[in-house]
Amino acid sequence: MKIPKHPTLVRRMLDARVKELVAGCAPLAASLGRQASGGWHVTLKQAGKTRTVYVPQDLKEEVEASIQEHRRIRRLLREITQLQLARIRLHRTEQARRGNRP
Repeated sequence: MKIPKHPTLVRRMLDARVKELVAGCAPLAASLGRQASGGWHVTLKQAGKTRTVYVPQDLKEEVEASIQEHRRIRRLLREITQLQLARIRLHRTEQARRGNRP
């Protein structure tokens, strides 16, 4: 993601990313895998331990969507963090440009 040099553009990008944070479905921080027996399972961390949970075939698509939603939100949060840091860094420059006017 390319971060613009102007504070107004950074703010617009930041606002757009924040609006995208609305979840389309319940996010799931896990990975989906196939078992040797042909079934599906999710692997996730709980209390510092790796857990594996069987996924019924009729829930597979829903689980996949939840995992993708978690990845999308995580990507958005990384971008929001970068933009917020850019906004903080550009604040001083913007104040100097305005001559400390509000």
